Amino acid sequence: MREGLDHWTFVIAAYAIGVAGTALLAGWSWIAMRRAEARRERSREQ
Repeated sequence: MREGLDHWTFVIAAYAIGVAGTALLAGWSWIAMRRAEARRERSREQ
């Protein structure tokens, strides 16, 4: 019998961190874009 760590746990964790980080970055960018668009519209109205 062979003892050792199951590498799939770490592989799945790495993918989960990567996907979560990508989603977080995309959400943060989308919010920043919406704020910038609102600022632009406010400056056009003045």
